[in-house]
Amino acid sequence: MPELPEVEVTRQGISPYLIEQTVSELIVRNASLRWPVPAVAQNIVGQRINNVRRRAKYLLIDTDAGMTIVHLGMSGSLRILPRNTPVEKHDHIDLVLENGRMLRFNDPRRFGAWLWYELPEEAHPLLSKLGPEPLSQHFTPTQLQAALSAKKKAIKLCLMDNHIVVGVGNIYANEALFAAGIHPQAAAGSIDLERLTILVNEVKQILAHAIEQGGTTLKDFTNADGKPGYFAQKLHVYGRGRETCTACGNLLTEIKLGQRTTVFCGLCQQR
Repeated sequence: MPELPEVEVTRQGISPYLIEQTVSELIVRNASLRWPVPAVAQNIVGQRINNVRRRAKYLLIDTDAGMTIVHLGMSGSLRILPRNTPVEKHDHIDLVLENGRMLRFNDPRRFGAWLWYELPEEAHPLLSKLGPEPLSQHFTPTQLQAALSAKKKAIKLCLMDNHIVVGVGNIYANEALFAAGIHPQAAAGSIDLERLTILVNEVKQILAHAIEQGGTTLKDFTNADGKPGYFAQKLHVYGRGRETCTACGNLLTEIKLGQRTTVFCGLCQQR
């Protein structure tokens, strides 16, 4: 599933081709996505695109009339293509521009979304209760401490809770907790401010590095398959269960936590 860095690099990749362009047509071949593509999605036709933003893992295509909300789901991708590009399997939606290019949405598993909204984003039910962006000034150790106050829930599950902070998916939660020396099963409310300060800094650094890796390896979204993938970076724990710790040589432990694979070092991340 694309995580925040993959979605952010997607935004960076498609934005230059969309901003200040006018939409001439919206072609919906299959409206049966995670939520049905609404008929009002056609309201973007004739509109000039003002901006392409990201909120959590949602991409927001802004116009004066409203915004298209796109979610890549588990297998979705976006490409900028010439208008006459032949349709392939799972090419569900084309956002056609007056300049002859189009934004094509492909989603084999159809867990993605393509929606339309005409009120401020803060009022949309999918966006209204989201926590702060991890790379913003609103995600701070004191903010995190307040959000975790008295919580007995495992810190890893809280770190992946979009009501507390958005976009810290399984890969990056594993890595940030290892870097901060925090056991993933530790009660969230028991972690002191000093350790949370380290954790917040690690989350920011790891996500920023992943985005930078994508930005330096991806030239544009006009070729290949539109998928930035998971960026070339050294993962210390994720996907390395029962291998040796890169810091101390201890065997890494792999467990299920919240039905997600969790890997940690019992020595470097003592509970």
